[in-house]
Amino acid sequence: MKYISLSSQDIQEMLKTIGIDKTEDLFVTIPEKLRLSAPLNMPPPMSEPELVQFFDELAHQQNKYASFQSFLGGGAYPHFIPAAVDYLSNRGEFLSPYTPYQSEVSQGTLQIIFEFQTLICQLTGLDIANASLYDGASGAAEAVLMAQRLTRRTKVIMAASIHPQYRQTIRTYCQNIGLTIEEVPYTEEGRVDLAQLKQKVDEETAAVVLQSPNYFGVVEEWRPVFEIGHQKNALGIALVAEALSLALLSSPGEEGADIATGEAQSFGLPLSFGGPYLGFMACRKDFLRQFPGRIVGETRDVEGKRGYVLTLSTREQHIRRERATSNICTNQAWCALRATIFLESLGRRGLRELALHNFHKANYAREELAKIPGVEVKFSGPIFNEFVLQLPVPFSRLETYFRQHDILPGFQVENYYPELKNCLLVCVTEVHSQDSIDQLKFHLRQAVDQATAEGGSL
Repeated sequence: MKYISLSSQDIQEMLKTIGIDKTEDLFVTIPEKLRLSAPLNMPPPMSEPELVQFFDELAHQQNKYASFQSFLGGGAYPHFIPAAVDYLSNRGEFLSPYTPYQSEVSQGTLQIIFEFQTLICQLTGLDIANASLYDGASGAAEAVLMAQRLTRRTKVIMAASIHPQYRQTIRTYCQNIGLTIEEVPYTEEGRVDLAQLKQKVDEETAAVVLQSPNYFGVVEEWRPVFEIGHQKNALGIALVAEALSLALLSSPGEEGADIATGEAQSFGLPLSFGGPYLGFMACRKDFLRQFPGRIVGETRDVEGKRGYVLTLSTREQHIRRERATSNICTNQAWCALRATIFLESLGRRGLRELALHNFHKANYAREELAKIPGVEVKFSGPIFNEFVLQLPVPFSRLETYFRQHDILPGFQVENYYPELKNCLLVCVTEVHSQDSIDQLKFHLRQAVDQATAEGGSL
């Protein structure tokens, strides 16, 4: 059941309708000696996130599996979702078996998409945005294919610090089309190696692809990377797996990106065991005709009334297959709707404050966890939301302890980067309280001490 509080005006209108002057008149049939005459002994009011957390903790007392404290990130981030997002997006006008797929029939959905495009342009600092993509990984691949169509070149350079699943998706899309993919390693700082990048970029390079914050949570410097590409007339593609960072960091467009794409799951979409999520893409207006997906535009009808239409839709259902810029037949409209409600609920100022919460909490966690003997920060670069720790023992020797204490402390980076032995990717967002971070520090120290005592460090 959804709950939206009533305003004083709402209450007065309701009382007037039923013919009474004040709320107390509803209880005149109850003997006065049985009525409450003093305020209830209750704690002070809570904010919406605090109230939800309070009831979650009550629920967790009945369900031990729901009580796991998770510090997992790596492309899917836990964020608080205001109740307004669920309430509005679940209205029948928006949520139906048909409308999210074929949005052309609904002016309301078209308007939402138009507003979504506008918000993405503001966040990315670029000229145009489409009506969303499937997810961040496929968006990255679509951007690479777009760069190939624009430049007619045969090579793409991407940083090894890009999300491993994004890199794999790019490789899958680019198989058997004559496009070579080369990777540039990262430095001890956790950023792309500019010297090696400069050696690899040449006249056959279609695009240079960089993610920031990257998979390690390290904030990259887009401008010098894209400048190296632009010297050879290669396009700069900016990937953003954590869209909330756009509220705090310089936009890709400001830093020289030609195309920006990524994952907007952080904007009002729950983790949902991996999807559905929301890819976004923006680019410079010069590239409009090679833009994948579709674009909604604003117009006027014959009576001068404002309306919304599909301005561009170069997909296989509408034009000849060989001229289609993508095969995206749905636009994740309902996910874009949730993102739009989320962004417009917070506003520019609220979104920045939320990003600052994430920034400060993650940095606090990194500083505190690095105080544990034997635990070190792996990369020295500035971070947003997540960071990599070097542990003194293999995580496999700590896993049993953490499961016994209902904690998921992070992701083993070694699964994707074999060279990063005993490294843990830890994610901290606004949903993690200082107490939960301090508890993680306590338990990590206990686990490391116990494992070291049992078998020594490696």
